[in-house]
Amino acid sequence: AEPDHRGIRDLVRDLNTTYQHHPALWQRDTDPAGFTWIAGDAADDNVFAFLRHDTNGTPLLAVSHFSPVVRHNYRLGIPDDTPAWHELLNTDTARYGGSDVTNPDPVKPEPHPAHGRPASIQLTLPPLATIWLRPA
Repeated sequence: AEPDHRGIRDLVRDLNTTYQHHPALWQRDTDPAGFTWIAGDAADDNVFAFLRHDTNGTPLLAVSHFSPVVRHNYRLGIPDDTPAWHELLNTDTARYGGSDVTNPDPVKPEPHPAHGRPASIQLTLPPLATIWLRPA
């Protein structure tokens, strides 16, 4: 009945629903082609990011930020074949008990190489949170 408990309950429900509706999260679990690292070595920023791919190649971008500070304009290298990304799930939203730091608008790639990729996006990373983004 506590607000924090309701937030966790709602997050678990939304995680399960999102998991069911986005095959990139489960379709190729045992296939190495279903996973691509974006940033696995950003220890100084406390960030890691990766892509999951369904059998059609449709990606889902997962970004986790393990620092208690907001990171504005955080650049992540991405493939250049997705015209825009939309925040699908953010564990920091107010309804889950978070501080509500979100990326409400679609994020478009820029021709700035990063993380060994030809394009990149800039995100606001919420504190101590994970965000999932899908092609818009």
